[in-house]
Amino acid sequence: MVPDDFECADIIFFCAIYPEMTNPILKARLADLVWIRADKRNVTAALAAMDSYRQIPLDKETWIRYGRECWERAIELAKWLKRTAKPALDEMEIKIFSAFQKSTMDDGFFAFWLGELMLVNRLCTDKREVIAERLAFLGDEFRNCGDIHRARSFFKLATEYFERLNDIQAAACMRVSEAESWVSEAVGFTAMNFSSIAAVGCYEKAIQVYRSVPRTERGVFRVEDRIKEIRTFLADAGNNALGEMVTIRTPVQDVSGLAEAARQAVSGKDPINALKVFANLIPAPTMKERREQAKKHFRDFPMQALFGCTLMSRDGRVIAKRPSVDFLAELSDNDESVRARMIEDYKFWINLVVRAEIMPALWTLIPEHRLRETDFMSLAAESPVVPIGRARLVGKALYAGYELNFDIALHLLIPQIEHIVRECLKGAGTSVTTLDLNGIETVVGFSTLMDRPEADKIFGEDFAFELRALFCDAYGPNLRNELAHGLLDDSDSQSVYAIYAWWLGLKLILNTYLKRLENENQISDSLAGEDGSGEATSEMC
Repeated sequence: MVPDDFECADIIFFCAIYPEMTNPILKARLADLVWIRADKRNVTAALAAMDSYRQIPLDKETWIRYGRECWERAIELAKWLKRTAKPALDEMEIKIFSAFQKSTMDDGFFAFWLGELMLVNRLCTDKREVIAERLAFLGDEFRNCGDIHRARSFFKLATEYFERLNDIQAAACMRVSEAESWVSEAVGFTAMNFSSIAAVGCYEKAIQVYRSVPRTERGVFRVEDRIKEIRTFLADAGNNALGEMVTIRTPVQDVSGLAEAARQAVSGKDPINALKVFANLIPAPTMKERREQAKKHFRDFPMQALFGCTLMSRDGRVIAKRPSVDFLAELSDNDESVRARMIEDYKFWINLVVRAEIMPALWTLIPEHRLRETDFMSLAAESPVVPIGRARLVGKALYAGYELNFDIALHLLIPQIEHIVRECLKGAGTSVTTLDLNGIETVVGFSTLMDRPEADKIFGEDFAFELRALFCDAYGPNLRNELAHGLLDDSDSQSVYAIYAWWLGLKLILNTYLKRLENENQISDSLAGEDGSGEATSEMC
């Protein structure tokens, strides 16, 4: 029930009986209801509620059950009543501070909770130094006893107190202690062979906390050297984490029907028509369909949505983290979890279409049409999307893929696709460079180019998604960045993603060439006129 659920008669009844209550919790709740629902100019009920709330014992067991809420409400009422409740608030400060001072390790988090209460409500401000030192002391005690989780919480709260006191060095010391608690936890995971994946997370947290140490104090605590050491531990834990991962296999799908249909679609045609069918063999899902599929996945498998997901590279680096889904809020199209799921589905879709359709069709094309390198160079030269001076490189890349040398195709084609994207954006008036303070102009990378809002307009929402997901996004194959940084190995260069990237490049070049031919034929037909005389009609003029 909420206060508004009670009728006026109920409130009148509560007002009559709460002074007779002997149970402090019941009296406090009834008086509070009267204060909320009745005339707030009458502070008698509010004072009664506040006095009853602060009668609740200040001990760990009561605090966990209901004490926290009672004392927080008592302080809130005192602030509302201002001068009227000033003596009572002073008494509460004394009582809370006394309980804080008396608390020991046996009370667990009790001192932490009281310290947090005083900090949030700005109580005992003249005793902050004592509170901070007490928190630091208890943190050390917990750490010495191996209770790292509690120690870290105390160090973190002590940091906030020292920062309020402008004691930068003491605050930095607490941050270092907090960071080292993460390192200790990671070492514990590793020593017990419990989980290297968990250790990776702990080392990451340690580095993040060390980075929050002010620069003026970093030399005192050897922060930079320690970060380097932790990075070494992180790399080792990352490598070990790969060994903990297992393959989850799904039921085998029969794709023989798709493969046979792909072979028949390209067979028995002249070269240009065969290539045309091959390049347009697979209708990709639209963005709307991809979004709906991603949302449906979370609805169908809510347990997967409740937990975040960490993606690791083959050398154990964490390269992306997908957040968990907030089911209390409606999933939006731009939600990070939805985007990550869309790319995960996209990767699965690529695996399917490459194995079931692209490769069977290509194996049919190759023996039927022995296309030469010069054929692909000519195709690139005639395609309007290929910039001048790039036809040879693009042609070589397409030919290499046709010869099944996808590693060569990938290394030649990806930079050219990036350049094509850059030129298209530049032609549309979009800035493709950055200017630094020294006046030096630098071209931006593929990922930044695709982040431009104009990208969706120029390439279309569906194709722009493919460019981002395939080449630029850490959730996806991230081919451009993996290639640029030398992270692709032999198997990656011949993977289904490499094959699909080549096929997508061929589709882009061939379709723009065919569109150009279509436009030229339409113009030619229009100029010829209906009578075929070769003169344009007056209407066309």
